[in-house]
Amino acid sequence: MKTLRYFFLFTVLAVFTNCADDDTPEVVTQIDSRLFDIASFNNSGIFGSANFIKNSNNTVTIQVNLVGTTDGELYPAHIHFNTAAESGAIAVSLESVDGTTGQSETTFNTLDDGTPISYEALLDYDGHFVVHQSETNNAIVAQSDIGQNELTTNSMTYPLNEVDLTDVSGSITFTERINGEALAVISLSGSPAGGVHPAHIHVGSVATAPGAILFTFASVNGTTGISRTNVDALDDGTPFGYSDILSVDGYVNVHLSATNLGFLIAQGNVGVN
Repeated sequence: MKTLRYFFLFTVLAVFTNCADDDTPEVVTQIDSRLFDIASFNNSGIFGSANFIKNSNNTVTIQVNLVGTTDGELYPAHIHFNTAAESGAIAVSLESVDGTTGQSETTFNTLDDGTPISYEALLDYDGHFVVHQSETNNAIVAQSDIGQNELTTNSMTYPLNEVDLTDVSGSITFTERINGEALAVISLSGSPAGGVHPAHIHVGSVATAPGAILFTFASVNGTTGISRTNVDALDDGTPFGYSDILSVDGYVNVHLSATNLGFLIAQGNVGVN
């Protein structure tokens, strides 16, 4: 009987001990963090930052802080696949940003499809951060490349001059990413509103034109005068990153349309030219 009483007492103590342990909240601490800037898009006036935090329980917390948001509004936020220039499907859905505070916080350890994701993997992720206008309007108000697509401070700008259309001027800027690829931004003033203007890097220089097409950019929006393209390979698949751009024997043509490539609205040398 004494043995049975001891067994009963041990069992009760074990139950209470386990209950006490279950009631003890897990203490989660921040181990590391990385801050990414979020740039305004389409002249929205909304911008800020996203703080990626590594937690001690192998989760990641993303804290978003924006300025320029409207009181009472909710701004959906996501991490998307690929670069912002390429666009891509949603990888991680985050808590919507509260327009009154400009803030949101999301903790997770998987992508939306259930794939595990770590803090270290996010810092090397092929993705970009997007903030949308509202739950019923997917227009982008702020965005930035993250992970391996993050832009560095290395950039090169080349002028683009008028050719067959007067009063057109602008430039093309290549900015290096941390993975060695580049973001190419063509910016023109005086381009025909409503037009869609193909643009390419051609072999040779303006003086020796015409030359074969090496690389095709996203077409320039005539209304905004802007084109954004990720540069990682030539049209034939040959790797072509930021360092290759600086040494290419080439020039850029911006054409009037896909059906009238012979009419040039802007042109300029790039690389060694």
